[in-house]
Amino acid sequence: MLIALFAACWLGQSLTGWADSNEERQLHGQARRTWSAYVASGDFLEATFENWESEFFQMTAFLVLSALLIQRGSSESKKPPDEEVDRETDEGSQTLPRDAPWPVHRGGLALRLYSRSLSIALGALFLLSFALHGWFGLQKTNEDARLHGAPTRSLWAYVTSATFWFESLQNWQSEFLSVAALVLLSIFLRQKGSPQSKPVHAPHRQTGT
Repeated sequence: MLIALFAACWLGQSLTGWADSNEERQLHGQARRTWSAYVASGDFLEATFENWESEFFQMTAFLVLSALLIQRGSSESKKPPDEEVDRETDEGSQTLPRDAPWPVHRGGLALRLYSRSLSIALGALFLLSFALHGWFGLQKTNEDARLHGAPTRSLWAYVTSATFWFESLQNWQSEFLSVAALVLLSIFLRQKGSPQSKPVHAPHRQTGT
């Protein structure tokens, strides 16, 4: 369902962005471009990877911080040590389930990497999106510069510019705000049926779901 919603929104972004781009081009006496040309342009791809970058950054930071920090009463936090009942199976335990992932049975480096594989994967996706944001943002910036008869920039000049960091930071701050709101509001508020919420009858002091 989420993938279908993602695809529908991404298609909508491309169609509305295409229309907006052609309006801008007409104002500057430029020829309209096809939808396929637009979705392959820096204009569309910069906007896409700028958003993906902030989302993957948010998830990576949230995942890592939730492993290190505790927020009493939040459904998004692990339980404090004094409330913890179940503990993960130790690496050397003899009671591993037979169908546990193979790195768990192998142990050593494979287990150490696997035990952090989610944050590693999300971090890699963030870095990839960050790099593609820079690359396609440069293309968009230089396309706009040529349209206005201004000099173009190098990649280094663009990624060290106020423009690039404004684009990144305006998204990053909203992502951290939304996560902070979820963590703190989940202390006092409930959503019946959601695994992200504590049970409706749970006291505010309860941590975790």
